[in-house]
Amino acid sequence: MATQSEKAEIFRALHRGTEILVLPNAWDCVSARIVEECGFPAIATTSAGVANALGYPDGERISAAEMLAAVARIAQCVKVPVTADMEAGYGDIAATAAGLVASGAIGLNLEDAGDAAQHAARIATVRRVGRELGMNLVINARTDLYLRQIGDPATRFDATCERSRAYIDAGADCIFVPGVTDEDTIRRFVDTLRFPLNVLVGEGTPPIPRLWELGVARVSVGSGLARAAMGMTRRIAQELKTSGSYDVMLQAALPYSLSRLFEK
Repeated sequence: MATQSEKAEIFRALHRGTEILVLPNAWDCVSARIVEECGFPAIATTSAGVANALGYPDGERISAAEMLAAVARIAQCVKVPVTADMEAGYGDIAATAAGLVASGAIGLNLEDAGDAAQHAARIATVRRVGRELGMNLVINARTDLYLRQIGDPATRFDATCERSRAYIDAGADCIFVPGVTDEDTIRRFVDTLRFPLNVLVGEGTPPIPRLWELGVARVSVGSGLARAAMGMTRRIAQELKTSGSYDVMLQAALPYSLSRLFEK
């Protein structure tokens, strides 16, 4: 089996591979194993999915220790590289980076919160701490100007590119711009940055083959899988309550025991 450092390099190379890197985001060991069993070369976590499963809303309401413990469990139960959504770093970014290395993960999403220069400094700290611990962590630098519709729409593209270049200079391996769904803007980011670009899928996002044609390097589903699982749970519960039937459950259930996923 590859070492943690080797997994990091395998994962980094996938951003410049011969096909698009698609990352279904897991929130626990079972979802991670299902994704791995489906043949994906790596797994990303979802901060919202992990937090919600443990009784917290998203947005760093869960502690860094609890989030890192969940990431560690996921990393230990799969063989493929695991990259973690660590939100904005949970305050002490150096401690978070060290905890991430200890968890067995090989990379992270790190979203900007406020000042771009401060975020660039956080990225540089992650790079430094990882290398001091023998890990060249894969950093996916996220900027939320489009997702949160921050600033003047007329200048939002240029502002996002300015932030992205600062993050690249600080040591990022990939730029993540959630909230962008139209082909023209996606293509503009690819052509302007000329750097691996991560797109978040959602309503209105082009299909994955088209994203690859546009030059996108990485695709994430964010909390989509977790929300879909919860939506299915709600549908099943409503069917049981209102009609007493369980057709939805039988149609959606895996055709084997979940314990099989953890057989060595």
